[in-house]
Amino acid sequence: MKTRLITIAASLTLVMASLAGCGSTKTVSKTSSSSSSKKTTEVTSGASKTKYSSMNDLKSKYDVVIIGAGGAGMSAALAAKEKGLNPVILEKMPVAGGNTLKASSGMNASETTVQKKAGIKDSNEKFYQETLAGGHGTNDKQMLRFFVNNSASAIDWLDGMGIKLNNLTITGGMSVKRTHRPADGSAVGGYLVSGLLRNVKKNNIPIYVNADVTKINEQAGKVDGVNVTFDQDQKKTISSKAVIVTTGGFGASKAMIKKYRPDLVKYVTTNQAGSTGDGIQMITALGGYTVDMDKIQIHPTVYQKPPYLIGEAVRGEGGILVNTEGQRFTNEMGTRDVVSAAINKQSGKYAYVLFDGGVKKRVTAINQYEKKGMVVSSDTVTGLAKKLGVSSDNLATTLKTWNQDVKNKHDAAYKRTTGMDHQLNTPKYYAIKIAPGIHYTMGGVKINPQTEVLKKSGQTIPGLYAAGEVTGGLHGDNRIGGNSVAEVVIFGRQAGTQVAKYIK
Repeated sequence: MKTRLITIAASLTLVMASLAGCGSTKTVSKTSSSSSSKKTTEVTSGASKTKYSSMNDLKSKYDVVIIGAGGAGMSAALAAKEKGLNPVILEKMPVAGGNTLKASSGMNASETTVQKKAGIKDSNEKFYQETLAGGHGTNDKQMLRFFVNNSASAIDWLDGMGIKLNNLTITGGMSVKRTHRPADGSAVGGYLVSGLLRNVKKNNIPIYVNADVTKINEQAGKVDGVNVTFDQDQKKTISSKAVIVTTGGFGASKAMIKKYRPDLVKYVTTNQAGSTGDGIQMITALGGYTVDMDKIQIHPTVYQKPPYLIGEAVRGEGGILVNTEGQRFTNEMGTRDVVSAAINKQSGKYAYVLFDGGVKKRVTAINQYEKKGMVVSSDTVTGLAKKLGVSSDNLATTLKTWNQDVKNKHDAAYKRTTGMDHQLNTPKYYAIKIAPGIHYTMGGVKINPQTEVLKKSGQTIPGLYAAGEVTGGLHGDNRIGGNSVAEVVIFGRQAGTQVAKYIK
């Protein structure tokens, strides 16, 4: 119980930090059902409000149990509800959102209405090939093809629920603007979670927090429910016709990181405290198997103390990276593994994200970085160099060269081709000190495009589905920024749809 209480306290701290980082003001009020007659826990998220269900109302039977209330879980619940099912969402942490809440840059999709309106020529094939190249050709091609072919409809699906991602930017490894984000350019995570929670409430889908699923049950070879612990020591068995696991990855589990990648143990992590691999362990106990567990993504731009992701959109909208000499050293829009490796080769194994007032205006999430004291600024390049302790001559030369390259649309030094729409010449000038950190676990349980959990034999586990970061194979060796949000929506929606087919 002591460990559980510590986890909850730590998660609340991390969640509140992530809420602030999503560009909106959120308050969380938590009331234990065992000590209050109130029916709900209220969460204010931006302009919307939702209410968590009281454990007093938890039933013993539902059509489908969804484990995890992140983007994938809520998408699955909404899709299942659309098909006439009676779903329930169980979340072990004190608030919903998971790692989705911490997402920054946006959601990738190709051939969308948003792109067409903006005059951007894109194709599913181009999206497929660039993601395959980003994963070094090791992606599950069947999963990837479904992913890209269903990305545009996922944007439309969200739009139909009032979740509008109609502002475009670009992330590393992409050749065109296909990263969809909120209209004001703010971080996608808080906005998406807020919108999904609003629709969960609208559709009367019960969502329980502090509800820790400890076991997935099966009978006669078919999954038929779960065991859940709540209020630290209360236990209940819930029966269902199917279970969808959307518990996220294991980026916050030191034990699992040490097991699969001991070389990364000393890295900070951007993951929320609940990303401890619980779903992976429960699924493998039933005969499911894992793939790519050693493929753990390091994000290049992480503020270190406390760990906080500096979104890729800062570079996508024109920011550059400079080292302690005040010089560029890589193509900032390369894939995350390549950029991280380049930073680790610099003196001190850190660098600065450098940007101007124009970038700050286009990426409103920077306001939150500034409020947290992560941003150094000055009216002049010389003043900024002095505050950073770098050569003012080098920094001035770096910016002059970069601005000329942007004007010429040609990066002579590192062959960068994207995120070059604007020169860095609008005061103030800003910098954030960053270094790589653990960000995403590409590995997880094996599923097919129908989100059915597979055994090593290729057989499915009847009634068991999974979606999101708990699964492995889609991203291959390296995930492209903006693809995780797309993954949770596309495959979360698919899981809810496929469960309805299975049950009916």
